[in-house]
Amino acid sequence: MKESHGHRRGEAVGGQDRRDYDGYARLGLDRNGQAEAFDAIGDRYDEAFPHKEGQLAAGAWLAAALPPGSRILDVGCGTGLPTARQLIAAGHEVTGVDLSPGMLDLARVNVPDAAFHRGDLADLRDGHLGTFDGVAAFFALLMLPRPEIPYALRMLHDLLRPGGLMALSMVEADVDDYAIPFLGNTIRVSGYLREELRQVVRDAGFDIAGESSPAYAPASTDVPPEIQLFLNLRRV
Repeated sequence: MKESHGHRRGEAVGGQDRRDYDGYARLGLDRNGQAEAFDAIGDRYDEAFPHKEGQLAAGAWLAAALPPGSRILDVGCGTGLPTARQLIAAGHEVTGVDLSPGMLDLARVNVPDAAFHRGDLADLRDGHLGTFDGVAAFFALLMLPRPEIPYALRMLHDLLRPGGLMALSMVEADVDDYAIPFLGNTIRVSGYLREELRQVVRDAGFDIAGESSPAYAPASTDVPPEIQLFLNLRRV
């Protein structure tokens, strides 16, 4: 990931000292290959993952726990389905971010009332999109190597207003930057076993308000069944 223009070591952005994020930026990892894979997948992603009950339940918690009109960041928003649409329907203001232009094209059609931006997760650390009452991060952080995930969680923590909420999901797996076949493409994923994930989010400054771990079998035979971990988090 590249260093953002205008950001220097120790510079305060939005009143926060962002030195921790220098390490995040210096990893220098190029996520373009991941974006190209999801560009190629397009709307087949929603066909392969058609039900998403766990994600819908976590999105419903976030939507109900925040006051109407709250500002919510949808990290790795994909096609906008179901989360951005769900949150907009609940009366919230949604900003979606994704690295895949193809996914964002679909999101703008699927959820025209949300605002969508192309960008890497690391780009958010400069605070240019402002602060948020809530964050949805469904299966976005699993696209990062493990060394980046604590940085990303701390960054999202700092983008939340005090007492803000985050709905987070990962796939339970003890892997780090592991290449897997995915709908005719190759992506790289990371994961944790659930107790380790709980510790990582607590270390990033969150309380765990609730969790679930549904088993999920995608419609596509190209993608194996998985255990999904959903955490309802509050910034402390």
